[in-house]
Amino acid sequence: MNSPFSTTSLTTACDNHVSSDLCLANAQLVLEDQVLTGAVTIEQGVICDITEGDHVPTGAVDCAGDLVIPGLVELHTDNVERHIEPRPEVDWPHLPALIAHDAELASTGITTVFDAMRVGSIHSGKGRYIDYARKLADELLAARAQGYFKISHFLHLRAEICSETLLEELAAFGSSDRVGIVSLMDHTPGQRQFRDLTALKTYVAKKRGMNDAEFTEHVETLLGLQKRFGAKHEAGAVKEARRLGAVLASHDDTTADHVGTSAVNGVGFAEFPTTVEAAATCRIHGIAVMMGAPNLIRGGSHSGNVAAEELAKADLLDIVSSDYVPSALLLSAFRLADIWNDLPRAIATVTSNPASAVRLRDRGALKTGLRGDVLRVRKIGETPLLRGVWSQGNKVG
Repeated sequence: MNSPFSTTSLTTACDNHVSSDLCLANAQLVLEDQVLTGAVTIEQGVICDITEGDHVPTGAVDCAGDLVIPGLVELHTDNVERHIEPRPEVDWPHLPALIAHDAELASTGITTVFDAMRVGSIHSGKGRYIDYARKLADELLAARAQGYFKISHFLHLRAEICSETLLEELAAFGSSDRVGIVSLMDHTPGQRQFRDLTALKTYVAKKRGMNDAEFTEHVETLLGLQKRFGAKHEAGAVKEARRLGAVLASHDDTTADHVGTSAVNGVGFAEFPTTVEAAATCRIHGIAVMMGAPNLIRGGSHSGNVAAEELAKADLLDIVSSDYVPSALLLSAFRLADIWNDLPRAIATVTSNPASAVRLRDRGALKTGLRGDVLRVRKIGETPLLRGVWSQGNKVG
């Protein structure tokens, strides 16, 4: 299926004003398969030249041996929701929230983001979730069209299977909405991410302030919704993803059967598989595996699921997402470089691999003809220090 993101005109429009020329010289360039000393030149927002050597041309930025890597590509972040609702039931003004979200991501080296928004609501009970995605998407797209953002934004619709209004909410989106990902979210208690109900209780009690009786009612509500709507919502979400031209993602696959169903549905990448079994089965079906940077940095999953490092060491990790900590994305790539002893491979998990997974062909690598999204990074011990961020050649961080 053709993607709405396959043409340069659509993906670059409104992201930034075209930059003046930029040359980052005397840098360690992290290319797709090697690191070499050289310079990268950007003209009209596009990489036009890569040269080897430590020469610093007149007017160039002398990187003094710092690393230069592609801008980071983030496929799943809850960060926009954190800005519009900084605490439960606190609705922050959306335009300043979106601008702050964009600036925060730029400051961490993310130059392309797929903003995750939940679709599918529950309108009753303590665990209710109200429709918000269509309105927020309109506000985000309008802000982008006005040139308020520093980086490139697309939409990631998180399709909640256990909900009352999933298909109605998905139907409100169309081909002009920059929906790049639709992910299948089945948060039925007792399976996938929340096989352990204790972990679910801890999560929702802190987020929603539920007591024991309210939690029990919430679990029963979700189980009832899954029974009533689960199959219909899953099939409908798959169909809607095709209509929108979006890449379909699975979420929290746990068993080989889960992955088999994902393969039948046409899933392109698996978000946060919870077991080695699921990740290994993804390999068999050609489904890319994405794990969370916080999991990698903390040394394990906060929900008690498989550790990202375990999958990395088993050669079962392709993409990393910042998930709920934007600054974790760059740090995670350097953690993987230490695990694999391969910096280009590690950087690919946060640049070219996610770009490829969502069919964005105009970014994700230091190559002539691609977008001038680049970062300047200095390694301080085990910590990467971000010294510059450029989106289409514009300094944004």
